[in-house]
Amino acid sequence: MINDTKVIITDKTYLIFDLDGTIIDTDKANFLSYQEAVKKVKNMELKSLYKGNERFTREKLNLIIPNLTIKEYEKIIKIKTDAFDKYLKNTKSNNAILEIIKQFSQTNKIILATNSHAIKANLLLKYYNLFNIFDKKYYQESYLKSKDNKYQYILNDLNVTPSNVIIFEDNHNEIDKAINLGIPSENIINPIIKGDKNYE
Repeated sequence: MINDTKVIITDKTYLIFDLDGTIIDTDKANFLSYQEAVKKVKNMELKSLYKGNERFTREKLNLIIPNLTIKEYEKIIKIKTDAFDKYLKNTKSNNAILEIIKQFSQTNKIILATNSHAIKANLLLKYYNLFNIFDKKYYQESYLKSKDNKYQYILNDLNVTPSNVIIFEDNHNEIDKAINLGIPSENIINPIIKGDKNYE
């Protein structure tokens, strides 16, 4: 993956990895967790309400069930979060990314940069035996008190220049933000995980 690009890696290069959709495809587990929660709270079948192939999100929840009360919404999110560990077997690792992490973990700083909450992220990392491989981990909680986007926050916290990082990220919005920070576009790698999108 890196060999196919013009990226130059030195021992001063930081390798920064997103989690969901980059290291691990969690879309199916995420959907099944939401499905369980919606069934318990609204007695509705999520798979009949949502036919998209994109990752199911909180925003989509409000779109397909517009009459949700705040209490119902919060209950769905809690049940979904609590149920996620039951569906870990429905996640899929990106072996190409794992090889890169292992290849450079002895020579470079390996950083986790996820928008997931720490509890869920650490659950995934431990499931795939990756918890101790990162030099530093940034979770959604890390950015809550900051007005910066996640990569701005991380660059500042690590005191590293944009040209000295390589980012592995699948979210187009985050990629655009990273480019706007001055991170060279050739230093941003968007991996493709061909996961099972059948949410039955």
